[in-house]
Amino acid sequence: MGANKTLIVLVIGALVLFVLLFIAPKTLPSGSNLENVAKPSPLVTSANLEVYVNMAVKALEPSEKGRVERLVSEKKADSLVLFWDKLKRPDLASFYSEEFAKNTNLATDWKKAGDRYYYAVPFSKDNSEAPVMYLSAIRCYGKVLDLDPKNTDAKIMLASCYVEGTDNPMEGISKLREVEKTDSNNVKLQLAFAFFSVKSGQFDRAISRFNKVLSVDSNYIEAYLHLADAYERKGETAKTIESLERYAATTSDITAKLEVEKYIKQLKQQQ
Repeated sequence: MGANKTLIVLVIGALVLFVLLFIAPKTLPSGSNLENVAKPSPLVTSANLEVYVNMAVKALEPSEKGRVERLVSEKKADSLVLFWDKLKRPDLASFYSEEFAKNTNLATDWKKAGDRYYYAVPFSKDNSEAPVMYLSAIRCYGKVLDLDPKNTDAKIMLASCYVEGTDNPMEGISKLREVEKTDSNNVKLQLAFAFFSVKSGQFDRAISRFNKVLSVDSNYIEAYLHLADAYERKGETAKTIESLERYAATTSDITAKLEVEKYIKQLKQQQ
């Protein structure tokens, strides 16, 4: 089993998949540079999942369809969020989470809506839906910052959306660097930079960022797994083993510890 796949399994075992979904970006397009920072797409204001909602409603059983139509007529967005969550449709739950935020206009609710869109992307089975969810998330995080301009988490999430879900990735990198000027010890920020570096093949930069995470928060031991992955991508087996051994020595997850030690043994046999 490859290191990348093995590490993902270990992290799932350690119950941090949700965190990984937050920080795992897609590949950065080649040839990008800071001078080519484009303006946000005008599609941000109009993108929505209504067409996907309508298709899903049409496919429901009559009783469920009637229930949805009733909740819509009563404008019970919170109940609709729960309805689609139960049907394991986080994308559609995101749509109604935004509707709920429109009613309250609270920064916390806009943030929840943005997070729901962002976290739902990996679970979408329709490739055409992901760009819409990213744009919708951008819109929601923009609302958060309108109401709470100092919300660092929203700034980082907004930047991640630009990097992962638009053709203007350097817009996101630029936004992250703005955050770094005032909050360089933010773990989420450093993780975002690290994963973007991994995806763009800048492994030395990624390693530096993961080490920064550990210097800021020594309890974030999953960083050792990410370090191991980066080192293995570089072909540095000794460093890979060292990082995995540090994780195994600090984790309280027995299952993860055993799997890591098993993989360490395999790596040593290959040396």
